Amino acid sequence: MSTLTGIFGGTFDPIHNAHLRVALDVVEAGGLEALRLIPCHIPPHRETPQVDADTRLHMLRLAVAGEPRFLVDDRELRRDGPSWTVDTLRTLRSDFPDRHFCLLMGSDSFRGLPGWSRWQELAEQAHLVVMQRPDPGRAMPEELTRWLRGRETADWSVLHRESAGRVLFQSVAQLAISATDIRARLAQGGSIRYLVPDPVWDHIEKARLYRP
Repeated sequence: MSTLTGIFGGTFDPIHNAHLRVALDVVEAGGLEALRLIPCHIPPHRETPQVDADTRLHMLRLAVAGEPRFLVDDRELRRDGPSWTVDTLRTLRSDFPDRHFCLLMGSDSFRGLPGWSRWQELAEQAHLVVMQRPDPGRAMPEELTRWLRGRETADWSVLHRESAGRVLFQSVAQLAISATDIRARLAQGGSIRYLVPDPVWDHIEKARLYRP
C-alpha cells in the first residue's frame, strides 16, 4: 500500500487552532504518513493577506513545531504569480513520485470548486478530502454533482491504494474559530489567546501584528 500524504493549503493569516485540529482529525482518520501545510503566496479566491509571507511562514512553523506529522512546505511562496492549486499538486507529484496525495478542503471550498482554475485536473493529481460540517449547508452546483458521481468513497483504504481521483467526505471537529474573527479582535485591541497556539499568540503580541 502506497504512502498517503495530506495537503492543506491556505493563507494562514494567521494559523489558528481550528486549522490544526481539523488537520489532525484527517491525519488520524486516514492514517496519513504526513500532512504538508502550504501557505499561499497570492490567493486567487480571496483578499491579499494582511501580513507578509515570511511572517505567516514563521507563525506556521511555530504552530506545528510539536507535531512531527505536520510539515511546513513553502513551495507556493517561492513561486511567482497566483498560487494555483493544480500547479502545486503537479510539483508535489514530480518531487514525490512514490506517494499518493489527498487535498484537504472545507465544504464551502468544495462547493465552489467549479470556479477554480483547471479544477477538473485536480483529481488527476490527488484525491480530495472534504472536511464536513454537521449541517448540510448550501446545495452543490449541478455541474459538481455530476462530476462527483462514481468518484465518492467512504473507505480510506481506497485512497491508499489508488493514486488519485477519489473524493471522501470526512467529519471533523467543529471549532468556531476563523482568521477573519481573529484579525478583527486584534484590530479592536482584544486578546486572541487560546484561539491560536501559544507560540503564535506570543509572536503576534510581541510583533504587534494585526493591530491598528
